[in-house]
Amino acid sequence: MDTASSTRSNDSLELQRLQGAWEQISMEDSGVLNPPDEHSAPGALTLIEGDQFRVLTVAGDVLLAGSFTLDSSTTPKSITWIDSIGADAGKPLPASYELTEDDFVFIAADEGQPRPTRFSTGPGQTLRRFVRVRQGQ
Repeated sequence: MDTASSTRSNDSLELQRLQGAWEQISMEDSGVLNPPDEHSAPGALTLIEGDQFRVLTVAGDVLLAGSFTLDSSTTPKSITWIDSIGADAGKPLPASYELTEDDFVFIAADEGQPRPTRFSTGPGQTLRRFVRVRQGQ
């Protein structure tokens, strides 16, 4: 298998692992831990379906939505978010991520900034930590 095929295969596996519901457990923005957050709310869930995401309140209101692309060939692995609503709509936001069966962490930079490679925020960077929500929880 050539490198491009291997990367696509790994990206496909990562995409499968990311599917489902995730609850944000912490957020850091430009070095500030858990500041006010317009893209989350108590009990809100981030739903990943294919390459699309939605952040929904407990009442079902959409706080954020969009799409993303993965690249598991980079170190750390990279994800590019493109919001479809809000102030960043249509802007590619470069990010890095870590994913296990039950934990998902990403750090994103503002548009025009380089993709973060450390999981600690500086100016214009946002880090979010999530845990997987399983049926019946």
